[in-house]
Amino acid sequence: MRRIAFGTQVCGHLDEGSRREWLVPDGRGGYAMGTVSGLRTRRYHGLLVVAGKNPGLRYLGLAALDPVVTLASGAVVRLGVHEWADGVVAPEGHRFLSGFELVDGLPRWRWRIGDVVLERELAMEPGRSSVAVVHRLLTGGPVSLRLEALCTWRDVHAERTAGGPQPVVTEVEGGCVVEGAYRLRGPDFRGAGGWFHGVRHREEAARGLTPTEDLWYAGSFHAELRQAGATASVAAWADDLETVPEPAAEVVSSGRTRNRAVVAAAGPGDEAQATLALAADAFVVRTDAGPDVVAGYPWFGAWSRDTMISYEGLFLATGRGELGRSLLQNYAATLSEGMLANTADVGGVEYNTVDATLWFLHAVGRHVALTGDTDLAAELVPVLLTAVDAHLAGTRYGIGADPADGLLRQGAPGVALTWMDARVNEVPVTPRAGKPVEVNALWINGLAMLIKMAWQIRADVGAVDRAHAAALGSFARRFPAGGGLLHDVVDGPNGNDDTLRPNQLLAWSLPYAPLRPEPAALQTIGAALMTPLGPRSQAPGTPGYQGNHRGGPAERDTAYHTGTVWPWLTGPYVESWRKLGIAADQTLSDADWHLGEYGLGSVSETAGGDAPHPATGCPFQAWSVAEALRARRL
Repeated sequence: MRRIAFGTQVCGHLDEGSRREWLVPDGRGGYAMGTVSGLRTRRYHGLLVVAGKNPGLRYLGLAALDPVVTLASGAVVRLGVHEWADGVVAPEGHRFLSGFELVDGLPRWRWRIGDVVLERELAMEPGRSSVAVVHRLLTGGPVSLRLEALCTWRDVHAERTAGGPQPVVTEVEGGCVVEGAYRLRGPDFRGAGGWFHGVRHREEAARGLTPTEDLWYAGSFHAELRQAGATASVAAWADDLETVPEPAAEVVSSGRTRNRAVVAAAGPGDEAQATLALAADAFVVRTDAGPDVVAGYPWFGAWSRDTMISYEGLFLATGRGELGRSLLQNYAATLSEGMLANTADVGGVEYNTVDATLWFLHAVGRHVALTGDTDLAAELVPVLLTAVDAHLAGTRYGIGADPADGLLRQGAPGVALTWMDARVNEVPVTPRAGKPVEVNALWINGLAMLIKMAWQIRADVGAVDRAHAAALGSFARRFPAGGGLLHDVVDGPNGNDDTLRPNQLLAWSLPYAPLRPEPAALQTIGAALMTPLGPRSQAPGTPGYQGNHRGGPAERDTAYHTGTVWPWLTGPYVESWRKLGIAADQTLSDADWHLGEYGLGSVSETAGGDAPHPATGCPFQAWSVAEALRARRL
């Protein structure tokens, strides 16, 4: 049984407990999510968040289920925690919270009120938008328990207020149906009604977004807990409203069993590896269209670049090769003009990255290399050859191989096509037009992988051999910038760009990397870019460096790739040292503390570039977890 535990010193301290978030996914892109303290700090927090057909289209249903305990003495204690628009926190249930822990990935709270100890556990049914919440009296009693359901039905990115129509709540056996969208069921339901006005989300305020919403009090569930072991459970679910879920205690128990099996399937490893293996499971989802990857919780959906960067860590390092095979086949079907579709969170499909297709080549190559699946190679090599031909001829946004040197160029006004894709007021912060170093490392690596797979299945590669040789030779001539370091971009609008960024790591770390790393260069990068959570996106002291990834959208996006730390790049950094026969175990273990610091049991999207490097962005990020896991498997 694996645990991440916190005692009263964290649970009873509102700020400390509210900075740590837990996540329970449903395997479809929906989730339950909140903080250790119980305070909803984000508009995305709730016990039932439902994914639509696209995992990025989500709706918040059950926002909170507040316990109210009436003791034998008649005293009433409210265990919920809310912050209101005027900054007042009331009630203050965190003051009674004596402990919180993740047990095999599932959260457990314990409140102590004198000799009364009440426990809450929850789990979601895999593959169904359904959450089970169990309350258990551990000591003391008898007590009366009331569970107040605070509800809404809205897009997770938005707010709903009392200025619009109130939610339609229909009472049914054992509970109610809200907006015809989801159902609540539990003991002795008593309908209510009325708005809770001005519920505040402090993280949204810090991000410069609307920080308040109104919640609807749909009603409450009631139970008498007369002796230790007595329970009261509530279920909430959004699909097939007539089919009642399994008993809540069974859902929790089977959830733990499943999570232990997930860790076991990933193979042997230390405690951190086991934690990361379970974290990886949250991002692998099944949709109506097949398996997919959620880029990050709580606000990202599926993005092809993130999926392909994460592929080896999420699928091949965790024993999910067969599922991954299906994902690769599905993504191959989205290729258009040689480019992989980039599925947006709003459900639309765009073709607006230079590197997603190259990462797809990498993912297919790694799958075949590590699984020996030449049947998949035979199926996808013709498709990949077509994609390469499109790049050789030229495709969207100026993406194409330069006939003069075989290197891949890209760029068009108003777009940012590399992974450094932030824009402010529609203007790219780091457009990197020209020939970016990691794009060309991926191009050369992908061509080599394609040649290898074609050889395995005895297929003709056409012009790929010549394209690879030309790009490889040009890379060795064009990119070195002195001291073993590489230009970040060559042939840009203003010539070559020597800004010290971590992108050059891929020129050394990939399986068919164009160059061998030099120790002096890695030492320079380590000194300038490395932090306990990974490399900065730009070296301090260079023009445009931003070390504070905080503030409103414009401030955050400006800093996003100009100094902010990106944990996923730890993988290429460790792999580059490994190419020299040097282990970087300390680099990996330096981040172990982070597993209990922000998104519990997971790795964040980003962190501030300046010390003390506070975690920022999505608390649960796919490529951060995937690359940490892959690097440890090395």
